[in-house]
Amino acid sequence: MRNGNQLVAGCVQVLEQGLALLERVDDALYAGAAGLPIQSGVGGHLRHCVDFYQSFLAGVASGRIDYERRERDTLVERDRAFAATKLRIIISELLVLQADGDARVLVSLEGETHVSDDYCDSSRWCGSTVARELQFLLSHTTHHYALVALALRLRGFEPGEEFGVSPSTLKHWRREEEAACAP
Repeated sequence: MRNGNQLVAGCVQVLEQGLALLERVDDALYAGAAGLPIQSGVGGHLRHCVDFYQSFLAGVASGRIDYERRERDTLVERDRAFAATKLRIIISELLVLQADGDARVLVSLEGETHVSDDYCDSSRWCGSTVARELQFLLSHTTHHYALVALALRLRGFEPGEEFGVSPSTLKHWRREEEAACAP
């Protein structure tokens, strides 16, 4: 298993992809969703990702991460500069996080789920680790970026071949490229 600091680095890398994209799109493309077959455009998906990182960072020190208590700041959806500031803050907070990947945390269960087993209590909390939550954030962000990439392509903007692609898939592509180039 990757340790917490490696996972932090992966999260930072994917968030920096978002920052780079913000520098390339204009305000209308960022904030708009008109004509798309999905409910949220670039800004909506980015705000959703920001919310999850903020929830993680707000709860990791106390050992209780509640992803349902998200800020949902619509300014992040509408204002690229504000969104970029939020991403920079999250990146800086992740970089100073001393991530013990094995540290146990409780994570809120979504909706009206009630389970009881060795990992979850019957109220609304389930056991996890910092590493598992960082892995979740990395995967969650990548998948939302894939939706962002689709939304942008449908509007005639190319976000880049690697935007919204899982790090493991990128690694696989590079191995295939190397194998194809080998004599």
